[in-house]
Amino acid sequence: MTAECDLGAIVRARSATFLRNRRTTAAQRKALRAIGACRTPVLGGQRQQCDHCGHEHIQWHSCRNRSCPRCGAAARVRWLEARRAELLPVPYFHVVFTVPEVLNVLALHAPRVFYGLLFRAAGGALVDVARRRLKIQPGCLCVLHTWGQTLTLHPHIHCVVPGGGFSIHDQWRSVNPTFLLDVKVLSRRFRSLLTRSLREAWREGTLKLPKRVVADSVAFDLLLARAGATDWVVFCKPPFGGPEQVLAYLAHYTHRIAISNSRIVSFENERVCFRYRDYTHGNAEKLLTLHVDEFLRRFLLHVLPPKFVRIRYYGFLANRTRARSIAHARRLISGRFVPPVPLDSTTARRCPQCGAGVLRNIGPVPAERPPPSPEDSL
Repeated sequence: MTAECDLGAIVRARSATFLRNRRTTAAQRKALRAIGACRTPVLGGQRQQCDHCGHEHIQWHSCRNRSCPRCGAAARVRWLEARRAELLPVPYFHVVFTVPEVLNVLALHAPRVFYGLLFRAAGGALVDVARRRLKIQPGCLCVLHTWGQTLTLHPHIHCVVPGGGFSIHDQWRSVNPTFLLDVKVLSRRFRSLLTRSLREAWREGTLKLPKRVVADSVAFDLLLARAGATDWVVFCKPPFGGPEQVLAYLAHYTHRIAISNSRIVSFENERVCFRYRDYTHGNAEKLLTLHVDEFLRRFLLHVLPPKFVRIRYYGFLANRTRARSIAHARRLISGRFVPPVPLDSTTARRCPQCGAGVLRNIGPVPAERPPPSPEDSL
């Protein structure tokens, strides 16, 4: 086993060779550069000193790339703290929308358009079915995940849905805790909305695919027909509690990436071994070993287009009306809302030498000159 077996070490060891032999996008190359440099002298850092024993330590800067497993903790805390002010004293539900595997080709070659339409279809299905069957306007927070446990392409939308909504008379109406919607109805509406929007995007020319993938309109219609012939799985979990549980849940799902460093077991002899959960066999934890190039190829499938928003809101939680709707809902819902305990966002670090003091910044460490970029030689 190598001394280091995290994603950064794998990228530093293999990205140059990988990029010479593989076609990649600018966003994927940028992600590899950032992950390889993260927490290394290439980005510089801060010299820290213990205020108790005087021990000195260098804390290298992070890359802040959203695909990096070592970054995002501070952003996640800030985002969750902002969401605290928006929680309602009602049960919350978890709904997952997935698409047939045959549509993965669209995610692979037109991710920005496909993922945007996927969001609209999932949020639209929840809003439409709730209005038609329950006579309420619901709210939902939607998060895009693109990966399966083995890093294969598996686009799906996780939705967090408050257990109620506004009636046509602008009153709050709670829903049955057993759940608010029939998942079969949701599935059919989701399929209808997504296939319709895909056809419109193809007809308008915004959904552009290589000729070798989809040659013409006939081939595109056949692709959608194949997708429509299969079941579109929509899954709903039961309520998972009040505001405290909601925050813990959101922390687990909203800022995840394809793989965390804790799942990587080893990197040796050009093979990467990592843990995954096999949901088809009782959620058992297993090990998978891939050639390092295949591992990087799969990882890069989940680098999103630049500036693509992967957390979106619909219904009464939509951005334009969210603050006003939440305030109104709280006035209508009986009972006093007790906000959860604030998350611990402290940045102080205990001294690894004495364990009693705290490391304090005493000065910057200049960044070292980075090695030549691998794509410079392409």
